[in-house]
Amino acid sequence: MAKKWRLKKHSILPGFGLSLGFTMLYLSLLVLLPLSMIFINTSSMGWSDFWATVTEPRVIASYKISFGTAFAAACINLLFGVLIAWVLVRYSFPGKRIIDGLVDLPFALPTAVAGIALTTLYTEKGWIGQFLSFKVAFTPLGITIALTFIGLPFVVRMVQPVLQNLEREMEEASAILGANRFQTFVRVIVPEILPAAMTGFALAFARAIGEYGSVVFIAGNMPMKTEITPLIIMTKLEQYDYAAATAIGAVMLIFSFIILLFINGLQWWTNRKFVHN
Repeated sequence: MAKKWRLKKHSILPGFGLSLGFTMLYLSLLVLLPLSMIFINTSSMGWSDFWATVTEPRVIASYKISFGTAFAAACINLLFGVLIAWVLVRYSFPGKRIIDGLVDLPFALPTAVAGIALTTLYTEKGWIGQFLSFKVAFTPLGITIALTFIGLPFVVRMVQPVLQNLEREMEEASAILGANRFQTFVRVIVPEILPAAMTGFALAFARAIGEYGSVVFIAGNMPMKTEITPLIIMTKLEQYDYAAATAIGAVMLIFSFIILLFINGLQWWTNRKFVHN
């Protein structure tokens, strides 16, 4: 029986080996190599000097401010980002396209401009601050507002496509089976949007941790009260204390990686629990 020879069909796209090689090279040059330099520069310090630098009371206070306000802002964005995405997808109203475009404004607006604008609004004599009975600018609350502003688009843009692709028949079937609106939202809609919402939360949190431009103006930069860690790093760099700057940056990097790893694990767990059940 004659053998049938088949010509191997080659794809116009690169194969797995080639694409993986370029991917690893690209990530190594742009991500791994710069990050490794942080630890290499830090290694020039002795352990006692390193520990003394990263555990200074002023630095510890900045950790609490940076991580605390970033987490608070990410939680606010998680709640209101889902709400805004829901309104933009499910309802039609005048000016919808304008509002949809405004969501991306924090991406395009220079962070320094955002910081100056927010400070002008929320100072004691600002357009909004003058009507408030409590102080916003130059407090952790002002920092949280600035971080909420720059992190909102992450949640909205992650959840919005999921809601657009969500089939209305699922909600109609839930209503036919006797579920009310709240039950339909919790048992049908939430499991679908939860992985995307958690991804948006992680991105907003990661962006907020390292934010500098929009925060430095409204924070007031008062040591032990409103001083963020990126500002301390910048101060160390201006003093040519590169070892101390990289040491503090290494601590921020390690804590950020651990927190993001936890959030990604939580996202994987929620995806497995709600989607596959």
